Amino acid sequence: MALAVLKDALPDYARDIRLNLDSTIAVSTLPEQRLWGTVVATAIASRHARTRRELEEEASHHLGPEALAAAKAAAAVMAMNNVYYTGKRLLAEGGVTGYDDIPARLRMQVIGSHGGVDAADFEFWCFAVSAINGCGDCLVAHERTVRDQGVSREQCHEALRIASVVHAVALTLESEEGPAA
Repeated sequence: MALAVLKDALPDYARDIRLNLDSTIAVSTLPEQRLWGTVVATAIASRHARTRRELEEEASHHLGPEALAAAKAAAAVMAMNNVYYTGKRLLAEGGVTGYDDIPARLRMQVIGSHGGVDAADFEFWCFAVSAINGCGDCLVAHERTVRDQGVSREQCHEALRIASVVHAVALTLESEEGPAA
């Protein structure tokens, strides 16, 4: 089981992270596809190969190929959008004007098609990835979208919990590995 591999790899000082990894996933009230898509998307957003590989392996037992690809697409498109929209917001906060009038001209059709999965699931994954990437504009926009689609505040809170734990696993394991050779 890939979750067990990651938990065993975490050092003793990260015991809380180890326990949280188990509990956030094991006791989740999210529908299976929403849960495991969130795990995959946030693992990708956390930018650590081993964490992504192990969690994707585990998720492959719970997701069909289309949902797995859609979760990856959510992580990919939000990597682009989170940088773009955070950059525009930071410029505006710094008093630089005129960027709001310029269209993004970035291809993001996967958001409209939802990668072939339920719109609420895809948007939920975008929400979770935006939390890791720290894009407040996207976080708020995707939270509003999923709430309008009937996702509860408690489920959104679960996405934040999953994102934070997956990111902590990735960061801890990366720091234990030391610099790349």
